[in-house]
Amino acid sequence: MDDTSWNSPWPTITALHAWLTEHSPVPPEQQTLLRILKLSEEVGEVAQAVIGATGQNPRKGVSHSWQDVQSELCDVIVTAMVALTTLTPEAAHVFDTHLAKVAARSLGTD
Repeated sequence: MDDTSWNSPWPTITALHAWLTEHSPVPPEQQTLLRILKLSEEVGEVAQAVIGATGQNPRKGVSHSWQDVQSELCDVIVTAMVALTTLTPEAAHVFDTHLAKVAARSLGTD
């Protein structure tokens, strides 16, 4: 994938963050904690979808599809990005810097 085809998700994440902040009934300190805790909820939904897609719950059988798993994984990513934006207005830069470090460490890129 070349860089010209990439559409950054950060403007949408920033808008979602602003919308959540505007409509939150709790103080900013609690918003930060709750957005981070929301990640656990979303990861749990991924686990539930995987269990459902593989039919591992005998009572429910196959209750989810692999598309459901994909959707739940996307929810985890969006939730993490919003949480990061809650912690810092430089979320995109923080993420890009961290991703570059992971790539350098794992892929040997500089």
